[in-house]
Amino acid sequence: MTASSPRRVAILGVHLESNAFAPVTRAADFRSLCYFVGEAIMAEARKPAPALPAEVAAFVAEMDRLGAWTPVPILVAGAEPGGPVDASFFAAMLDEIRARLAAAGPVHGVYVSNHGGMTSTGGEDPDGIMFEAVREFVGTRVPVVATLDLHANISERMSEKVDVLLAYRTNPHVDQRERGAEAARVLTELMAGGKSFTAFIRLPLTPASVSLLTAAGPYADLIARGQQLKTPEVIAVSVVGGFVFSDTRKNGVAILVSARDSLTTARRVALNLARQAWRDRPRFVKRLTPLADAVRLAQEAARDPARPAITFSDSGDNPGGGGGGNTTELLEALHKAEAKRVLLGVFIDAALAAEAHKAGVGARFEAVFNRGSTDRFARPFTAPARVLALHDGKCVGRRGLWAGQALDLGPTAALDLGGIKVVVGSRRKQAADPIFFEMMGLDIATARTVVVKSRGHFRAGFDEFFNPEQVYEVDTGGLTSPNLERIPFKGLPRPVFPLDPETEWREPDWR
Repeated sequence: MTASSPRRVAILGVHLESNAFAPVTRAADFRSLCYFVGEAIMAEARKPAPALPAEVAAFVAEMDRLGAWTPVPILVAGAEPGGPVDASFFAAMLDEIRARLAAAGPVHGVYVSNHGGMTSTGGEDPDGIMFEAVREFVGTRVPVVATLDLHANISERMSEKVDVLLAYRTNPHVDQRERGAEAARVLTELMAGGKSFTAFIRLPLTPASVSLLTAAGPYADLIARGQQLKTPEVIAVSVVGGFVFSDTRKNGVAILVSARDSLTTARRVALNLARQAWRDRPRFVKRLTPLADAVRLAQEAARDPARPAITFSDSGDNPGGGGGGNTTELLEALHKAEAKRVLLGVFIDAALAAEAHKAGVGARFEAVFNRGSTDRFARPFTAPARVLALHDGKCVGRRGLWAGQALDLGPTAALDLGGIKVVVGSRRKQAADPIFFEMMGLDIATARTVVVKSRGHFRAGFDEFFNPEQVYEVDTGGLTSPNLERIPFKGLPRPVFPLDPETEWREPDWR
């Protein structure tokens, strides 16, 4: 490999946000959503609507723009947020990554696209183990740049084994492509001889995801301040909110700053941001809407057309955070109250969707949600229903998080329960895009209440229908309840705020 040869860049990544309280994520969960190796990665990356993480396709496009290079595609995999990855499958992926890196030969640089919130049935830091394995293969002189979700949980190993970590800056995540392109530019700079010095601070602050929005609030202020502190000497500033439901010792809001000139510069900026985050910690506690209040609001919205329409986040059951998408608490309460002009989706129940497909459009039947379930959250619920529409579940995202991305809910049905129309899907996916209603022929603009099984990403998808004042996060039970006192945490680095209000933080001794 000569200095004049095209830059050889390895591309790899594993995306999984692990909820410690959700079922184990297995090989089938990855292979049914995103599992590409070798040249299949490049073929997928250059499709109009790729099934890859958006930042991978954007990295490839930016590298193409920057000049001659030789992609060395290794492995890119992703699963819907769920429980810890099965340790044996993670080991198999790691073996394949090692084998493909070894077969590929020397490279000039490495791009890693991970979520960063993965845990394993064998340990709490598979992301760090993966970064370490990559570093062992390429050595200390080959630059490694990684992109991460802002819900990553950063370990010391993750920070040490990668030259620059770039986290998303938006929640909902609408800057994935920008971060992939930024990774290409940063890696190109480092391959040309640039230097990086990274400072890392993790705070004993583990907020629920509902307080990590970036349009407004304490997290938005931190993200904005981080970008204001960038100077020509600073390569990147990432403020990583973390994912509390991973329940690990590495949980906590993290500050990562990479500087071109010195570690002193990186530390100064990181400490400035950490102090602001700690001062603002009371602002990370958010009030949710009680279930009874949500039902009353839905009834009032239906009765009074002069009132603005509203949308509810079924916050305790977010498939985008490991929830099953099948809790009935909010659905049952609205049905019992005879709420009208309500849309709800996506309720994940493959058996019910199959029953509707067998019955056919127009059929009336007794719909049993969660038939036979013994899950304490996914309780059975029965209601008379009529099949409004059927769909194979395949679509392309229209807005927000999944705009332009190939999606698949599996066999899907729209059921009319009277005043409530429910989209029932077969494959777990949060309702972050209006396409899930629209492909079923349901008009969101005519509804008075729209209920989404999504924690926050729906805000970017549905903002053409609802402004922030029309959004309510309902205090429902489930695996993603923002009411953290409900969750039986065992691994968090206690004491930690907000669970332990008297938590103290000691600044790092960097003298």
